[in-house]
Amino acid sequence: MLRRVAPIAALTSVALLLSGCSAVEDLFDRGPDTAASVAPTTPPAGMEGMDTFYAQQLQWAQCDGGQCAELEVPQDYAKPDGETIKVAVIRVPARKQSQRIGALVVNPGGPGGSGVDYAKAADFIVGSGVRQRFDVVGFDPRGVGRSAPIDCLSEGELDQFLGAEQTPDDAAEQEAFAANAKGFAEKCGANAGPLLGHVSTVDAAKDMDILRARLGEEKLHYLGKSYGTYLGATYADLFPQLVGRFVLDGVVAPDLTSAEVNLGQAKGFETATRAWAQFCIDKGECPLGGSVDEVMQGIRDFLAQVDEAPLPKTGDTAVRELTEGWASTGIASAMYDEGMWDTLVEAMRGALDGDGSELMGLANSYADRVPNGGYSGNIMEVIYAVNCLDKPESADIAEHAALAKASEADAPTWGPFLAWSSMTCGSWPVKTERSSEPPKKVTAEGADPIVVVGTTRDPATPYEWSVRLNDQLAKSSLITYDGDGHTAYMRSNGCVDKPIDEFYLKGTVPQDGLKC
Repeated sequence: MLRRVAPIAALTSVALLLSGCSAVEDLFDRGPDTAASVAPTTPPAGMEGMDTFYAQQLQWAQCDGGQCAELEVPQDYAKPDGETIKVAVIRVPARKQSQRIGALVVNPGGPGGSGVDYAKAADFIVGSGVRQRFDVVGFDPRGVGRSAPIDCLSEGELDQFLGAEQTPDDAAEQEAFAANAKGFAEKCGANAGPLLGHVSTVDAAKDMDILRARLGEEKLHYLGKSYGTYLGATYADLFPQLVGRFVLDGVVAPDLTSAEVNLGQAKGFETATRAWAQFCIDKGECPLGGSVDEVMQGIRDFLAQVDEAPLPKTGDTAVRELTEGWASTGIASAMYDEGMWDTLVEAMRGALDGDGSELMGLANSYADRVPNGGYSGNIMEVIYAVNCLDKPESADIAEHAALAKASEADAPTWGPFLAWSSMTCGSWPVKTERSSEPPKKVTAEGADPIVVVGTTRDPATPYEWSVRLNDQLAKSSLITYDGDGHTAYMRSNGCVDKPIDEFYLKGTVPQDGLKC
């Protein structure tokens, strides 16, 4: 199951370095009054009985990178008087408080990406004008990171799960794969606690409206990337009248079925990998071949070889070999950002020479894994917890085998990998009422215009998904970026960035159909 999250690791590292500078700390000291109260708000339609949550005051305090608080929300929205959880929030104040427009809530995707870490990179994820006039606000969605995190497996068990066979070749391997997937689901049921049944995207969207109210905003201004677009579209479906200036970049259309998601991603990664293959050839002495087709076949042959005989690697006592699972993850990780393509060329060169260390390094970065054991986040667990509630799956081996076989026509490299990846959801231990409902189109009737952004060779959220959501929304505008990598705003060019900045700053809706 490949995650849908904007590439932020490098930005976050820079932001964390900057947060130690006195100039930044002084800037935050001039931010909003942390003691100022926000008047209680009447809950909107659909949130009846939540008055206590809409009346709470966020207790802001200086923290690493901004001002932090905890938002209290119901564990189960059907039981507002029951148990509650705390959602971690960070606010990075606008640079020009005298010209402040409001708060801009951001989400990088996943599901499982940390909105807190993303907001810490505020200087790099929004334009300078937006940064000056908006507080950038991030939150770790329920079950993620600092917000009652879902924890299913020990670190060693997660290493084994992620490194296991990903494309079973025969009946025995298929049975083993199914047992591994079921084992993960069962461990989540045993270890994650009662929150496991309440981490759906609808739950997170409701949390986001309570956050909007407690930030003192009449409408929600929002930047959602990747899976964050699914969260934003879900919010717009639930609370259309409360939609402010919304940008959804790298779309996951809510009406996609699980099979459509898997096949769409497989095609997306196939397209992106072919673009990388051409890059490898143009660079000279590509270790996998002299044509795009040769390079693609070389990747498939390499993964098959690693499946049979894992590669040795160094620098990690917890995982000593590069397996097919880790190798696939490492290759996929580089498709999110063309800035990583050079690294992948050299990692493949080393792997073909018998050393899997560099390719494992790419896989570690993707999985938020720390060499020698440990994970800095829980994205590789909570991604299943959210997706399995949002889009239930079948546990039938024959069904997944048929999908894997059919996917080879359009995506011979990535089709089987993605077709099998969602099988864990077939054994998921909890269901919700929404689990039996088919995916629905979101029109967001009554909402202000929403800006949709799509990248033509995006691996994780294919361009067609952005077109699909734009066609479904009652009021929207589509910006097309003809390029590579995952998402476009603040990682492409001024043709994309300028109209989005103008939209946030002035409310000017970009021309629908703008091509960059």
